[in-house]
Amino acid sequence: MHELSIAMSIVDIAEQEVKKNNAAEVIEIELEIGKLSGIEPYALDFAWDQAILKTVLEHAKRKTRYIEAMAKCQDCGNEFEIDNFYDECPSCQSYMKELLSGKELRVKSLTVI
Repeated sequence: MHELSIAMSIVDIAEQEVKKNNAAEVIEIELEIGKLSGIEPYALDFAWDQAILKTVLEHAKRKTRYIEAMAKCQDCGNEFEIDNFYDECPSCQSYMKELLSGKELRVKSLTVI
């Protein structure tokens, strides 16, 4: 389960920001996670509870925004939503596409006190 190492990395980011801003703790953290990032939401929830114990995130409210995966067909230029990397263009059935969004994994914001 790589979600535990991801959660621990997020804790590290939060601890660095708290230290950099001479704060005591984080009261809110906002995450953005792409649908094709490889993160399983339930596994992240389970790992999160363990990773934040006795850290600056222990009492923080977590907001998670899941980002839909979008692609642009390299043959016809159509932009479309995808569920998998191997989905075809619904307009021309080409598999040649550029991923526009959906692989994100970022800490969008931290509110510290």
